Amino acid sequence: MSQIREIAFDTETTGLNPNEGDRIIELGAVEMINHIPSGRTFRTLINPGREVSADTVRITGITDDDLKDAPPFEAPEVIDAFLAFIGDATLVAHNAGFDRSFLNMELGRCGRDPIPDDRWVDTAAMARRKFPGAPASLDALCKRFDISLESRTFHGALLDSQLLAAVYLELMGGRARAFSFEAVVETEIVEEFQPARQRPKSLASRLTEDEKAAHEAFVSDLGDEAFWKRYAS
Repeated sequence: MSQIREIAFDTETTGLNPNEGDRIIELGAVEMINHIPSGRTFRTLINPGREVSADTVRITGITDDDLKDAPPFEAPEVIDAFLAFIGDATLVAHNAGFDRSFLNMELGRCGRDPIPDDRWVDTAAMARRKFPGAPASLDALCKRFDISLESRTFHGALLDSQLLAAVYLELMGGRARAFSFEAVVETEIVEEFQPARQRPKSLASRLTEDEKAAHEAFVSDLGDEAFWKRYAS
């Protein structure tokens, strides 16, 4: 049975618009096999070459000092390591258009091919379809599915990816679906045998007199040790 490999993925950025020079400052990713986290994760801070906005610091807790010694996106330990981690898997993101625009911008700056749209799954869009009119933020979905947010003091790419993986599993059918096994029901088969009823009157023989005579001659030629003669009553 073939396995489904997907990557729950999140970015943190200097601001909200890659077309105005904003850059990625953190990448986080969680590998999922058949919609369940495998335990393999990826996380790196990235030096964006520009200042981090005040809003980003407030939301993520990541400051310019935190990034000054981090590698740039084009460093092999970032771009090559990240592309090797995701491979050809589907990327699962919340509000995927945002993360896709930033990631493809960074890849384009490095002369790499963009990740095509058909490799992305947007969990926000999934949630809106499943729960029309209800809040579809990652926090709201965690509360809906009783996924703990206790460790989420700030937004972080890896932590948000881990929460997203849990939300995605619920959107796909829930933990019960992922960990269910087909019930095996053992049924005891009892066969009852009834003795065949005897005919009230025996059927007439269909052997002709010539056939009877031929059979008796054949048995006679077998001699006194023939099976028929030794066990005949």
